[in-house]
Amino acid sequence: MTYLNEANVARSTGEVEYHPLIPFLPENAKVLFLGSFPPQRKRWCMDFYYPNFINDHWRIEGQLFFGDRNYFVDLTAKRFRIEAIVEFCLAKGIAFFDTSSAIRRLRDNASDKYLEVVEPTDIPALLAQLPHCRAIVTTGEKATDTICASLGIPNIPKVNTFVPIPEVNNIDGRQLILYRLPSSSRAYPLAFDKKVEAYRRMFEMVMGGF
Repeated sequence: MTYLNEANVARSTGEVEYHPLIPFLPENAKVLFLGSFPPQRKRWCMDFYYPNFINDHWRIEGQLFFGDRNYFVDLTAKRFRIEAIVEFCLAKGIAFFDTSSAIRRLRDNASDKYLEVVEPTDIPALLAQLPHCRAIVTTGEKATDTICASLGIPNIPKVNTFVPIPEVNNIDGRQLILYRLPSSSRAYPLAFDKKVEAYRRMFEMVMGGF
């Protein structure tokens, strides 16, 4: 199965980029990761979320769940193992999309700082497809700010904390939280092992263990 949104790829221009991936929404998902927007395609090593080979998201999850930071890494090809990642996320119930469905890049780089949101994502529509979701998780300032603006969350959570999502956005009476984790980007100044521990605490709280 391909996770590329071919229609959006085709209509993206040099000015406005539409989200190039379809939402990954396993029905059993308890956690929905919402980033800001994928990096430029030239930085991808696979057609899935967190595709930049120097981003450590999949190394963190490999270390956390399998005790091997390279569990999802093809070291020879310098790629992530997309089949293993998808199988894992389906089994564990981890969903992915982003807080922006269309953006402008104000500079020719991957920095969230220079992303202008053209079209925020309809987050309640995603949650309506995730009946077991308990938490939205962000890992960066841009994504956190965007979701707080979109959902009317008055208090922006600090790293390693969470806040309730206002009831107006709740689906089927569920109480949802917004949990902010440290960024998996290597530019974020925190040791890898401390990032793993932060992710561990979130998964233990939201999913009740491993």
